[in-house]
Amino acid sequence: MRIVCENLSYTYNAASPFAVRALDGVSLTIEEGEFFGIIGHTGSGKSTFVQHLNALLRVPSSLKKYKPKKLKKGEVPPPAPVLQVGEYDLTNKKTDFFALRKRVGMVFQYPEHQLFAETVEKDVAFGLKNFLKKGEKLSDEERKAAVSDALKTVGLDYDEIASKSPFDLSGGQKRRVAIAGVIVTKPEILVLDEPAAGLDPLGKQEIMQLLHRIHGDWCKTVVIVSHDMDEIAEHCTRAAVFSEGKVVMCAPPKELFREAETLLSLGLDIPLTAKLCRALKERGIDIDCDYTLEDFTAKVLALKGGDGA
Repeated sequence: MRIVCENLSYTYNAASPFAVRALDGVSLTIEEGEFFGIIGHTGSGKSTFVQHLNALLRVPSSLKKYKPKKLKKGEVPPPAPVLQVGEYDLTNKKTDFFALRKRVGMVFQYPEHQLFAETVEKDVAFGLKNFLKKGEKLSDEERKAAVSDALKTVGLDYDEIASKSPFDLSGGQKRRVAIAGVIVTKPEILVLDEPAAGLDPLGKQEIMQLLHRIHGDWCKTVVIVSHDMDEIAEHCTRAAVFSEGKVVMCAPPKELFREAETLLSLGLDIPLTAKLCRALKERGIDIDCDYTLEDFTAKVLALKGGDGA
């Protein structure tokens, strides 16, 4: 499913003195099949944007009580927002948001904090049962097969872990169980807010490998929100930079991190490889790489070999 967003704005506490404009005319397209990154400093609007993708936050025109604002004489109406996820028009009241949420999975930051059930099996199965249509039933065999498959996908064994309390697991296992509870319905789009936050380097590597495996097997599009620029450089096909509720840049990492001065001026970091490239350029050595560690290392070794070293 393709994601098309145009002129999307959102204000928290809109009718109060504490109103905060979180999104200000955001336009962004995410193609089906991408491993897409979203970056920005705290308060830039990135998390607000992704929560619109499965209608956790609703476009005002999609709400039942919505009435368009009456314009003053001569006042020009603002451009109408567009938010289309596959065949779902998220600006329309008649859209089947229940069906949308089954196909667009959302994993929040530190998802293990949302574990609640007595057993791992019940926790993972909750997501499955939550999306059953009225009157629809799931047999014990179907439920067990789906939960077992989800746990296997995240690298956990059903027979070993299903009857355990999720609160007795290690931190890494808890996060995997939480992710299993979202992917048990096999969403076509998976959105994750800081999926590797708080993990050690090995844990981060394992989570990213898991996401790539899911992406390669059945999840058509993965969208990650991340403050880790090395993560974006290593894993994403493209990334959008949010600042003050707007998208200020959107490009593949190779192009994005060439604009180091712009990113730094926005209070963002750049990957270690980009920092090394900048340091080498100051010494007259210009390396053209895609800012992944593998490509940077290969280019440096090739350059050294060319010098006869």
